Amino acid sequence: MPTIQHGGATLYYEEYGKGFPILAFAPAGVKSTIAVWGQPMAPINPMTEWVSKYRVIVMDQRNAGGKSWAPITAQDGWHSFAADHFAILDHLKIQRCHLYGQCIGGSFIMALLKAQPQRFPSVILSQPIGRVGPMKPGRAPRFDEWAKGLTDHPELTESVLDAYYRNLYAAGFLYSVDRDFVRNCKTPSMVLAGNDEAHPWPISEETAQLWPNAEFIKEWKAGAALEAARKRVGEFLAKHTPASAC
Repeated sequence: MPTIQHGGATLYYEEYGKGFPILAFAPAGVKSTIAVWGQPMAPINPMTEWVSKYRVIVMDQRNAGGKSWAPITAQDGWHSFAADHFAILDHLKIQRCHLYGQCIGGSFIMALLKAQPQRFPSVILSQPIGRVGPMKPGRAPRFDEWAKGLTDHPELTESVLDAYYRNLYAAGFLYSVDRDFVRNCKTPSMVLAGNDEAHPWPISEETAQLWPNAEFIKEWKAGAALEAARKRVGEFLAKHTPASAC
């Protein structure tokens, strides 16, 4: 079973295909696991979409209900996930790769770009999470539902959960970075729009508008729009894959 130990965490990942690497983050929020890629909520599945041309790496996020586990502290946040992601890339000796992330994967991507932008020749944010307006009181029901399943965390208290929730979501916008970061980001990007409360259209639209030269796909989830988006995503990846990797 492909796992690594990192900072007290056990991280599970899988690899598919050969070629220039793509690290992909599944949707489902804090329940982001490899298994989600096979569900209808993920219209573009990296595990089948790009394996003929690329080396695709997918993973269970820490404490998401899959095979990755880590202690939870009041200091954890987006940087904790980023450290996990870099640990897997370093373990696999991957110096540069594309990033694809749906839902919470958009915030994962931005945290990685903020830390080490030179490692990522292109990124794709698919219906990124975000918030329009002020933060609602308390914790979101989906977060509390996830927390109830954490039966193997004796260190977890209500105060730790409150702090962890604030660390992840209090900032708003894309959560892991602010608008100024996006405005000054030079990494080639593509944004596939969201269209519901968790993945607000205004967040996708503003991100694409702020990001210099970002490509924006407004419709992509089904039918002809999905097929067109698949083609555009494939062309985008090919365009930004380093020539030495071809």
